[in-house]
Formats: sequence, structure tokens, C-alpha cells
Amino acid sequence: MADAAGLQVDDKLRAFVEGELLADVDVSAESFWATLARLQERFAPRIADALALRDDLQARIDAWHAEHGAGSRDDYEKFLTEIGYLLPEPSSAPTIDVDRVDPEIAEVPGAQLVVPSTNARFALNAANARWGSLFDAYYGTDALPQDHELAKGYDEKRGAQVIAAADELLDELFALAKGSHADVTAYRASVEGLVADTANGTVGLADPSAYAGFRETDGDGRGAVLLVRHGLHAELTIDPTTQVGRQHHAGVSDVVLESAVTTIVDLEDSVATVDGEDKSLAYRNWLGLMTGDLTSEFQRGEKTITRRANPDREYTGADGKPLTLPGRSLMLVRTCGHHMTTNAVRTADGAEVNEGVLDALVAATAALYDLQGKGPHTNSRAGSVYIVKPKQHGPDEVALTVELFAAVEEALGLQANTLKIGIMDEEKRTTLNLAACIEAARERVIFVNTGFLDRTGDEIHTCFAAGPVLRKGDMKSTTWLQTYEDRNVDVALAAGFEHSAQVGKGMWAKPAAMAEMLEQKIGHPKAGANCAWVPSPTAATVHALHYLRVDVHAVQDEIAKRKTADRRDLLELPLSDPSTLSDADRTHELETNAQSILGYVVRWVGLGIGCSTVPDLEGVGLMEDRATLRISSQLIANWLAHGVVDEKTVRDTFARMAALVDEQNSGEPGYRPMARDLEGSESFQAALELVFTGRTEPNGYTERTLTQWRQRAKSNA
Repeated sequence: MADAAGLQVDDKLRAFVEGELLADVDVSAESFWATLARLQERFAPRIADALALRDDLQARIDAWHAEHGAGSRDDYEKFLTEIGYLLPEPSSAPTIDVDRVDPEIAEVPGAQLVVPSTNARFALNAANARWGSLFDAYYGTDALPQDHELAKGYDEKRGAQVIAAADELLDELFALAKGSHADVTAYRASVEGLVADTANGTVGLADPSAYAGFRETDGDGRGAVLLVRHGLHAELTIDPTTQVGRQHHAGVSDVVLESAVTTIVDLEDSVATVDGEDKSLAYRNWLGLMTGDLTSEFQRGEKTITRRANPDREYTGADGKPLTLPGRSLMLVRTCGHHMTTNAVRTADGAEVNEGVLDALVAATAALYDLQGKGPHTNSRAGSVYIVKPKQHGPDEVALTVELFAAVEEALGLQANTLKIGIMDEEKRTTLNLAACIEAARERVIFVNTGFLDRTGDEIHTCFAAGPVLRKGDMKSTTWLQTYEDRNVDVALAAGFEHSAQVGKGMWAKPAAMAEMLEQKIGHPKAGANCAWVPSPTAATVHALHYLRVDVHAVQDEIAKRKTADRRDLLELPLSDPSTLSDADRTHELETNAQSILGYVVRWVGLGIGCSTVPDLEGVGLMEDRATLRISSQLIANWLAHGVVDEKTVRDTFARMAALVDEQNSGEPGYRPMARDLEGSESFQAALELVFTGRTEPNGYTERTLTQWRQRAKSNA
């Protein structure tokens, strides 16, 4: 640790900031550290007060439930209002007034990727997932049923399936004036429009406005046709020289869809950053995306592949003028919540600096490269920096973030309201007071979203003392959860989000189940969400089909006419009657959640992996992050506190599940099994601590436990 402006800074973090972050911007090292010191001095006491208020409100709620149990809805509402947890509904809806917003956020509904900032290859894959191969998504996943074992290399029978499915999709989304795309022998595009040659003559599009442009066909017949629907583009890539193009009836080698329109580069829930070394890696990758210099090398067979950000895509537009489309997803960055601190920087008295303060300053400084046009690519063409801020409890904490961002802007010489805010609606006090939260950030807010896992984890912790809660799966059918999903959209649209900001929905957790996602996740755009989270670039391409099929703006127009979901329905508590549970029910729920906790924690603590696909009890891979950990640990802690399960059963179950998780991870490089030494396993002990301290851990968050055990594991290693 070295001194900088009175702060003790980790050597690796300091080297990154002074040698890389500030290398080509007009910010000196002295100014940067002095700014951080001032921000910490100004905001740390305010953050501490906000956290103390959280604890005080929770203590009051616990005491009320201890006296009244669940109580009546009227009494519960009156009590929450009296203590200031539930604020009066505003007399009129807030109206946001946000400028300099990119069309990817304001106008174009589409899939949204979330990617850990600590993995450069994944981050580049996410950035490049703006465009995805429909042929690959169909060929390599269960989105298209597979009726035979694939041959090695290219399977022509599967290829024929893919081509036929793509023709059906083109008929649905970009119909010809007559006949089917399956009848086309050649596509010809020019400023005159699209002409398709068939055995029965030439034909154009049924809707000529769906034609967006073309790329000239060269001597080998290679070119492209650009189509557009609901603001999303699709390219028919014509190349009869490829294996697929030779098989295709019109020489089409691929249908490339505009897929991950936006991406959240995550510094929070999906990463394990517990010291200056880890934070430097996360920041370095975000910086590399802003400068355009980020690369990643990896082996594919005997070849070394270098991945970098894709260039923009060039076409001739339907009007004959040059048309440039972004080659990369518009990138947002998610920083840490108010409750987190980091040992990467300490104050003179040894206190850890607030991690969200450090994140905001570093993320904005890195974005200077984009804002000042210093790289080969542009991220925000509107000149904004999009920061998603999680785990804010109510409008006062949102207002605190607004002040922090304004202070960062002033320090870096940025125009007011350059730093935009995405509000994660995943805490009960935010949900109940969402309109007031939006009002607090009305000149900055570009995003609100819902998330089942974190929101349910907070719900369990808030009503912890009221009684035993429902099983995790049963939560999805509760009145409060449906009201939460509906009301989030209602409030956002009433505040003017349509054509200005994103209304988001949560993650699809099964990366391998694309057929199931194709069937179910269309519910998100149909619910008025103009973005929803997906776990991979391939999933983004599959999910893009939903936005091509659903006109989200038309859906939002209809939703805006309906009555806003009743806020009182959010006060329904998700409590259960344990007497209705069989022994098998209890065992299955306990095993499911214990296995989920261990499967995630062993990779976080043991390997430093903050987000990964974790097999469940049945071996189905599920994307896990700290939100899944929070709900599972809170549920077991709640059942333990209310006698639904006992401590011995919990410990025995975790021991059994540790052996199963070890078996599931047996091929993972560097994996340290838990079952051979449960007492000495940092991962196993961390998992137990999450459950046995779940009732007293502020808001049921998992970061403190994970961080401390990960630090211990790194030290022991």
C-alpha cells in the first residue's frame, strides 16, 4: 500500500490508475487521488447514515412482526407509513427529462447481455454480440429440434433443417409480396429495392419499408441484403462460395440478426473482486472497452485466436446514401451498491473506501476516452455514460447517487447529467416507492428493471420475523410478485420511459435451454419490457426473435391505458403453513437450495469466479450469481429460524450436497474438493455462514461473507 492524497492505495491498483487509466486523458494522478479522497470524505458519512437507516427500519419491522405476526394488510400499511418506510403516493406521476440518450436505450427494444468485467474474452464476446448468426443459433442449440445424430464437421441434413427454418422465419417477419423465401433462387438488392428471383418470376417484399439497404455483390457473388423490423436489423449474407452458401437455394450463407443491442459490463454481482488485484483487472477490461484496445488471446485447436471489438458495419442505405450501423453493443457499466467497501483503498485511519464511490470515479474516467473520441470505436454516440446502480433502498438513496454522479462530473469537467443512472428495482423499499425513486433521478434515469431473485431475497429478509416463507418455486405464483412485475412497467411508462428509457426484465437462467427460452421469454416483450437479460451471445440472438415478432412500443401504448397495479398488493407476505409440507417437500427444498449455494460458493470462494453455470440437482446448468445465492440462503435461514428445519438437518444436508457438488466439479482445473475436509474448506464454511448468519446479515446480502472467505482462500493458496 502506498500513500496518495492521504489514502492508502493498493500497489496494483495504483499502478493501473497512474499507468493505464490516466495515460491519455487530462487528469493527473494527484488530481485523481485527491478527488477520490474528497468524494470519500463527502459521501462516506452520508452512506453510513443511509445504511444505519436501513438497519433501523428493519429492526422496527422485525419488532412489529414479533408482536403482530403477519398482521392485517391495513395495519401493516399503516405501520410502514408511520415509520417512513412507505412514502405517500405522489399526487401526479413524475416525468423524466433526460437528454443525450442513445437510440439503443431510447428507441430500439432488444436483448441485453450482462457480462462479468473480469473476463476479457467474455466482455469482448458480449460487445460483439450486437450481431449474431441465426444459422449458428439454430444449428448448435435446441432452438431447432434435432432429429438425428450430427455428423462430424458440417452436417448437411442439419444444414437443410436450418435453411428451412430460416425461410419460415423470413416468411413470417419479412414476407415476400408473393410466394415463399424458400422459392428464391437469388436475391438482388439496389437503391430500387429488394428483388427476389423465383421459378415463377421476380417478386419484392410485401412491405417495401422493411428493406433497409445492401452491400454490393462482388465478382464471386458475395454481398448482403439489409432488412429492418421494429428498429432491429437482419442481414441476409450472400456468399455462394461457403459450404452453407453452396447448399442454400439462393446462395445465402447466413442470416445475421441484430441481437444484444445493449450490454451491462458488471463490476458487481457477477464478479469476485476482493482486493486491489481483482479490482484492477475488472477496471482494466472496462477501460479497454472504452479505448477500443481490449484484446483476448485463446487457443482453438492448434490456432491462436485474438479477439477484439468488431468494427462498424457499412452498407448502402435504401436511399442510396452510405449507411453505417454499430458493430458493437452499447455498453453500460454496473457499479457496486452503497453497502460495499473495498480494501483496495483505505483512508488515513484505516477505513475501507466505499466501493461504489471508487467505481463511479474509475468508470467515468475510463469513459473519457469514449467521450473524447480517443479510440477507434464509439460507444455512446449521444455522449453519455450509462451506470447501472444496484441495491438502492428508496428515493433518498437514489438522490444520494445523483449527488455522487454530479460530484464526479464536476471533478472530471463533464457536462451535467452525462452520467446516467439505471435503477435496479430489486429492493422492497424501492419497489414500494418506485415513482419517488424515478423522480429523484428524473434528469438521469435511463433504466429500471425487475429481478425475481434479488427482489425475493429482499422480500424474505424484510418479513423474516413474520413467519416461515413459501418454497422458492411457489414464490413465482404469488400476488405480490405479479404486482411487482406489472407495477414496475406501469410506473415507468407513466413517467415517460417510452422512447426515452429502458424498462427491463430479468435473466433467463438456463443457457442450454434455448427451445424453452424461445417459448417462454417472449413474455417479457409482451409485458412491455424493451430489454431483458440473457446469459450468452447465442441466447441474445434467439431472444432477438421475440423483439422482431413483438412491437414493444405498441405493447407499451396499450399498457399505458390500463389501470396501474395496486401498490397495496405488494404488501402481501409470502408466508407458508409448514404443516402442509411433507417430509419429502422439506428435504427436496433444503437439498435444492443447499446444492445451489454450495455450487456457486465453491467457485466464488475457491476459484474467484463470480458468475457461472452451476448444475442443479438434476444436472441442469443454471446461471448463478449473488442474487441466486441471496434468495437460497435467506430461505434456509428463514426456515431454520421458524423451526421448519433444524440445525442438524441443515448441516447434514450441506455435507451430503458438498459431495455431490465435488463430483459435479471434478473436471474443473484448480478445484479444491470440499467433502474431504469440511472443517478446513473455506468454501464450505462460507456456505454455512451465509445460512447461519442470514437473519442478522444486513438485508440478507452475501458480499461480506463471500469476500472474507475469498480473501482467506487467496491468502492460504
